[in-house]
Amino acid sequence: MRVNADFTKRVAVHFDQNEWVASPAAGVERKMLDRIGEEVARATTIVRFAPGSAFAAHTHDGGEEYLVLDGVFQDETGDFQVGSYVRNPPTSSHTPSAKDGATILVKLHQFDPADRTEVRRSIEGAEKLQLFKDDLEDVRVLSLAPNEALDLNAEKGLELFVIEGTVRESDEVFSDWDWLRLPPGTHSVATAGEAGARVWIKSGHLSQMV
Repeated sequence: MRVNADFTKRVAVHFDQNEWVASPAAGVERKMLDRIGEEVARATTIVRFAPGSAFAAHTHDGGEEYLVLDGVFQDETGDFQVGSYVRNPPTSSHTPSAKDGATILVKLHQFDPADRTEVRRSIEGAEKLQLFKDDLEDVRVLSLAPNEALDLNAEKGLELFVIEGTVRESDEVFSDWDWLRLPPGTHSVATAGEAGARVWIKSGHLSQMV
């Protein structure tokens, strides 16, 4: 399966225009943002867990990072509330579930194979927060004031996910849970709407994909 797999192109996915797709686990649905592979895949996805749903125990050979957007996401290591950012490095394993339901933004099989860094952070209450940074990538959350402009330097690729509010980029408006991917070698500017915005940004990680 290949979904938005040409990393030389700008890609925009709007949450309200993207259909939920059932997963192999009962009660778990997905909105695919990009994907290369079948059930084990390099993937960026919004995943919704119905109350009481769970995935079977599995290992993330290529690592996993996620941001909890709604509800409470759970595994053997604890409960992760809205605003929790987690990085589970390659070779880590868990049994994810959501007793009361949850929605997460998750990226799979996109880590440096040698990465063994675990991250457990909350973005709640933070105006600007760097969640992770190494030689290959930079992950952060930013709160933008009304009409504030944000430079999007995609020299090595960039993804922007709107947590809340609105931003405009290339005459296109992005609102809650919309996603934008800019290819390596490009540059753009995003401008927050009248009520401001909160965005998750990942950059520097896509040059190997083109």
